[in-house]
Amino acid sequence: MLKFAQFGAGRIGTIHATNLAAMPNARLVAIVDVNLPAARALAQRCGAQVATTAEVFANPEIDAVIIASSTDTHADLAIAAARSGKAIFCEKPIDLSLKRVDACLAAIKKNPAPFFVAFNRRFDPSFRSLHARLTRGEIGTVEQVIISSRDPALPPIAYLKSSGGQLRDMTIHDFDLARWLLGEEPAELFAYGSCLVDPAVKAIGDTDSLMIVMKTHSGRLCHINNCRRASYGYDQRIEVLGSKGRLIAGNQTATTVERADADAITTDKPLYFFLERYADAYRAELAAFISALENHQPMPVGAHDGRQALVLAEAAIKSLKLGRPIPIP
Repeated sequence: MLKFAQFGAGRIGTIHATNLAAMPNARLVAIVDVNLPAARALAQRCGAQVATTAEVFANPEIDAVIIASSTDTHADLAIAAARSGKAIFCEKPIDLSLKRVDACLAAIKKNPAPFFVAFNRRFDPSFRSLHARLTRGEIGTVEQVIISSRDPALPPIAYLKSSGGQLRDMTIHDFDLARWLLGEEPAELFAYGSCLVDPAVKAIGDTDSLMIVMKTHSGRLCHINNCRRASYGYDQRIEVLGSKGRLIAGNQTATTVERADADAITTDKPLYFFLERYADAYRAELAAFISALENHQPMPVGAHDGRQALVLAEAAIKSLKLGRPIPIP
C-alpha cells in the first residue's frame, strides 16, 4: 500500500485526490495547501489529514507526493521530495522557466527519484489506442500529424496573466502529444499567433489563437491549432497520416445517439471541458504512475518529456516575436 501526500487542494488537486482515494493499492494520507479551509475539506472527503510541507518531507512513511499546487512551487517541491526519498508525480509544467527546470532536474539527478510529469492526454483511451496502432505500423510510416485543441471559452484574464501565456499553458500539452506521435524530435518550428477572441488578451501580451508547424529531421510534419474559444464545446482531435493510411481520434460526446431527418444529421456536441473530456485519462495516468512504482519500472512520462515540451514552447514564443522558423536545440 503506497502512501501519498498531495500539495494543492484546488481544481486539479481535487481530481487527483479523489482518484487516488478510490484506488485499492494506494492511500492518500496528507494534504498541503495554503488555503486551509480547502485543504481541510479535501482531506475530510478523501480520508486524509491536513499537514505542512515540513511534516510531509519529514515523514518516512510517505512514499510519494503529488504536486498539484501553483506552478511556481513545482520545482522547489520536486527537489525537496527527491531529497527526502519520495517519488514525484508533478503536474505540468515543471516550471515556466527552462533555466529553472534545468536547475530542478540537475538537483534531482543528485538525489535520484522516480519523476512523472502529468501529461494526461497520453493516457486518454482513444489517443492511447491511436498511438498503439501507430506503433504497430497499421498506417505505415508517419508523415503528418494534425492536432486540434480548442477551449470552449476564454479563461479569466487574471488567470491568463499568471499562466505563462497560451504557449506554455495550453499548447504545451499539444507539444507533448506531437513528440509522442511523431516518433522523432521536431527540428524546426514556426508559429503564428493572433488575438481574435478578446482584445484584452493582446493588452496583457498574450495570444488566444495559434497555428504552429513543426518539422523533424526526416521531414515528418506536425500542425497544431489552438483557440481559446470554440462555441460548440471542448474540441480535442488528432489525425495522423501515414504512408499506408490514416488514423483519427475524434471528440467525445455525452452520448452516441444520432438523429437524422430531412433537414440534417445531428449528434451531441463535444463534452464541455477538460474535467469531463479527460476524466478517464486522469485516472489512467495516476494508475500508470503507481504501477511503475510497484513494478520498479521507468516512468512512462518523465522529466525529459516535461523539459522538451517547454523547449518547444520557448521556440514558439521566439518564432512569434521574430516572425521566422526557429531551429530546436
